[in-house]
Amino acid sequence: MNGQAMGGQVVASTVALAGAGDEAAFAQLVATYHADMARVAFVACGDRELAEDAVQSAWLVAWRKLGSLHDPDRVRPWLLSVTVNEARQLVRRRHGPVVAAQVELPGDARGDPSTGIERLDLRRALAHLSPEDRALLAMRYVVDLSSDDLATALGTSPSTARTRLCRVVDRLRKELSDD
Repeated sequence: MNGQAMGGQVVASTVALAGAGDEAAFAQLVATYHADMARVAFVACGDRELAEDAVQSAWLVAWRKLGSLHDPDRVRPWLLSVTVNEARQLVRRRHGPVVAAQVELPGDARGDPSTGIERLDLRRALAHLSPEDRALLAMRYVVDLSSDDLATALGTSPSTARTRLCRVVDRLRKELSDD
């Protein structure tokens, strides 16, 4: 089940139950949203182990704070926001350079050597972006958050979220054209 699969009433009741300490309801949230959180954390961190740690930390935060979530229908962007915050903290604590995110492009690189070059260029370009910017790209293009959900995750208005996303995409395009 992916992050889009739960209906509104199911989400609200599941969030309410999980927020009250129901472990089965919390397990349902984990089953629904864990994969999206892991993808966003991986793009933000660029490292599988850090991403796994970030998601585990995010689930601990969620367990403690889920009862205070004001809008249960926004649990997905809230969880992704918590994940990004945890990933950012882990990257800050990490010593040494941030490893470029290993984003998989559609298609098969075995038949066309240029696809492998495109992937390498994308990894290098992403390495020049901050973890926050990589997370923003992941939330929009990897887990397909809408502008409204991005705004919730970022704590901004939808227009501000779109503007920020546009700036990050422009920076990424510039990095790719400079390679």
